[in-house]
Amino acid sequence: MAHTPVNHPARPIYRAIGGLTGLYLVVFGVLGIIASTGNEILAQDDTRVLGQGTNLGFSLLSVLLGIVVLVGTALGRNIDVAINQWLAYSLMVVSLAGLAFIRTDANIFNFSITTVVVVMSAALVLLMVGMYGKVGTEDEAEAFQKARLVL
Repeated sequence: MAHTPVNHPARPIYRAIGGLTGLYLVVFGVLGIIASTGNEILAQDDTRVLGQGTNLGFSLLSVLLGIVVLVGTALGRNIDVAINQWLAYSLMVVSLAGLAFIRTDANIFNFSITTVVVVMSAALVLLMVGMYGKVGTEDEAEAFQKARLVL
């Protein structure tokens, strides 16, 4: 039995939201690279981009993750669903680790509270997009609909 909706009517909207989230990560990362040029890769300073604390390392990671989301969105065929779900869980871990280490020397990505909130929000958006963007055959969609009606 499927646990997530298949062929959801709003699937194109969710896919677009996933693409916009990937685009945000790329833009944030590029702006972060520009702002932190000349600093150490894991510097812990007052570099801020779009109100968020960052450094060159986190900016590069954001660009990489954003490109992965955009490529997954462009490919579709449930590849985007898998990418969005795995990256969502990964970003949740990064966000919670950033929160746990925010005022310590272990804050390697130079997170601020705003960064934690934005990264966790992006993770939740990607998780939602991953859950509602699944494409399947008509038989799979019908099986999901029947299972949903039984519950």
